[in-house]
Amino acid sequence: MKKISFALFFCLCALAGFAQNSKPLDLKEIVSGEFIPQNISGVIPIPGDGEHYSQMNADKTQIIKYSFKTGKPVEVLFDAATARECPFKKFDSYSFAPDGSKLLIATETVPVYRHSYTAVHYIYSLKRNLDGKINNVVEKLSDGGPQQVPIFSPDGNQVAFVRDNNIFLVKLLYGNSESQVTEDGSRNEVLNGIPDWVYEEEFAFNRALEFSPDSKMLAFIRFDEREVPSYTFPVFAGEVPHIAPYEKYPGEYTYKYPKTGEKNSKVSVHTFDIKSKVTRKINLPLEEGGYIPRIRFTQDPNKLAIMTLNRHQNRFDLYFADPRSTVCKLAVRDESDTYIRENVFDNIIFYPETFSFVSERNGYNHLYWYNINGNLIKQVTSGSYEVQDFLGYDPENGSFYYSSNEESPLRSAIYKIDRKGKKTKLSSHTGTNSALFSTDMKYFMNRYSSLDIPTVITLNDNNGKTLTTLVDNAALKQKLNGYDMPKKEFFSFQTSEGTELNGWMIKPANFSASKKYPVLMYQYSGPGSQQVLDKFGVSWETYMASQGYVVVCVDGRGTGGRGAEFAKSTYLNLGVKEAKDQVETALYLGRQPYVDKNRIGIWGWSYGGYMTIMSMSEGTPVFKAGAAVAPVTDWNYYDTVYGERFMRTPKENAEGYKASSAFTRANNLHGNLLLVHGMADDNVHFQNCAEYAEHLVQLGKQFDMQVYTNRNHSIFGGNTRLHLYTKLTNFFNRELKK
Repeated sequence: MKKISFALFFCLCALAGFAQNSKPLDLKEIVSGEFIPQNISGVIPIPGDGEHYSQMNADKTQIIKYSFKTGKPVEVLFDAATARECPFKKFDSYSFAPDGSKLLIATETVPVYRHSYTAVHYIYSLKRNLDGKINNVVEKLSDGGPQQVPIFSPDGNQVAFVRDNNIFLVKLLYGNSESQVTEDGSRNEVLNGIPDWVYEEEFAFNRALEFSPDSKMLAFIRFDEREVPSYTFPVFAGEVPHIAPYEKYPGEYTYKYPKTGEKNSKVSVHTFDIKSKVTRKINLPLEEGGYIPRIRFTQDPNKLAIMTLNRHQNRFDLYFADPRSTVCKLAVRDESDTYIRENVFDNIIFYPETFSFVSERNGYNHLYWYNINGNLIKQVTSGSYEVQDFLGYDPENGSFYYSSNEESPLRSAIYKIDRKGKKTKLSSHTGTNSALFSTDMKYFMNRYSSLDIPTVITLNDNNGKTLTTLVDNAALKQKLNGYDMPKKEFFSFQTSEGTELNGWMIKPANFSASKKYPVLMYQYSGPGSQQVLDKFGVSWETYMASQGYVVVCVDGRGTGGRGAEFAKSTYLNLGVKEAKDQVETALYLGRQPYVDKNRIGIWGWSYGGYMTIMSMSEGTPVFKAGAAVAPVTDWNYYDTVYGERFMRTPKENAEGYKASSAFTRANNLHGNLLLVHGMADDNVHFQNCAEYAEHLVQLGKQFDMQVYTNRNHSIFGGNTRLHLYTKLTNFFNRELKK
């Protein structure tokens, strides 16, 4: 009995000591990234070499070759400090020639939009001389100015790139001679080889330029955006960065932005015969306003794959085009009553005689296998779960590798299925897993985390055996032990309409069930998105929980991971069911004994900002306060690709647009609202906030507003992020802690 008492005494002392030593979370530490787990970024499997991968060092001065088997460095492929005739000390990124013989090294990178940038590129040969040594000479790709999207030919002897919306070709075997392929490129008029703004943003790519596998042809998409309406926003001198020419009179930025119902770019596919210098237009049967979200050569130089969507985005067509005759043949068609998910494009991978395809045709996203003529061989996966990414195929043993959420909509794992249909789970930990495979599919790098476990990165063989651990974030775990850290946990509940919803909740570290806490709800809610996932993160929401809030996030109807019916239930009426589900969440929370139902707030960013306003205006007065950051307020203000994918055009769906508008239900706005927006937001225009604010003014409704000069959709730069989160913190403390 005495031993038990002493043990209890020492435990209590230890707990008391821990409580004294633990410190509160600091907002500045969170915003500055102090709790972001260590990661390994910029990993590239070396082409033609299944045993190795490469990565830049932390100083961005070297490219190092590592073993997939051991994770140990093998050699330094490039070193800016020792390379001959190297004019730069650091670089930003790099890529390999398809045969692994050369590097393209990017410097002086300047972002354009989300995925695009210009940079000054250099060529570095990895070929060895007879004595086994590398020449170690850095060569500038072009003296004509910065380039976009440079790409090696498969044989490594040519580089094509875009400059000022035109395509150029450099022939390395001819003294890096440079020639111009297109002549009609012009800003806000014609773009060759690079997508326009809406394609880049909504179809998530930055290059529309490809070499044929025999290195004899170029294929590219041409975007004629002359009839697309322009959008202009003001640019001020600002401070970080400071733009001196605008100190007295502001400038402006104008670009083409097609809003719902307006004209899109006219798109066409062209090929360029490098030897004869003949340019041809592919005879593609594309309806007016339709899209070409990808082109990609198969492994047959006479088969150019062209992916198209009709304007409604409910019909996907994969064509095979002959780059010389320009004739197109339809290979695969996939149709939906609603829309085709955009993840189809990059999950199509071509092999010599086959290719992969993903589709929701049976209600869940699954993997299908076709022969190169477009005939279905088999459905590889099936069941009430979603395949998230096709990771590759091993022709030696006929195995397919992919990630899916088969265990739970909240989790992902890595699997393989062999040619006999036997399935093997390759990832060993339950949570969120993602994988990067070697070029021969013999090894993979696995990234894993869960609610309580920061990122763990391992190298594994293709049977799932862990070969070595590269990152365990032990230092971060130890650091977290020194803080009074709230814990995140999952929950679910059923709405009054009988829908089961998943959520997470963070309670204060010193939570007491006998107290009544204010609640802060966070959500995004956009179509196909997921916020309720079993992965690690310390965020502003964690900080707010440490300040005495119960913080909650619930994925309502329309979100992803639960099949097509659940995700597409909001089709043609965005914002209505999602808002209802956030209100239902607040009502559910208000029934919990530890929640003060009169002090519930909600916030979100982008679609989450839109949802904040829609939920506060749903007609059920459950929210005392809400913050909408960079919100859409009316789908008439947003772009064609995203808006029409879920809503069709305003002309076709007038009632849906009306019901989905924050303006329509503004009279019902209940609770104190904070609107936040960046004036240089090229994605969700400041127009959304400005017009909605004016509407509230004319309705006589009071609100708060914070505008950020020269900031885009991400609202960052200098002290901006800390200012934003301090503003949000102070707002909710004022409104919900009374």
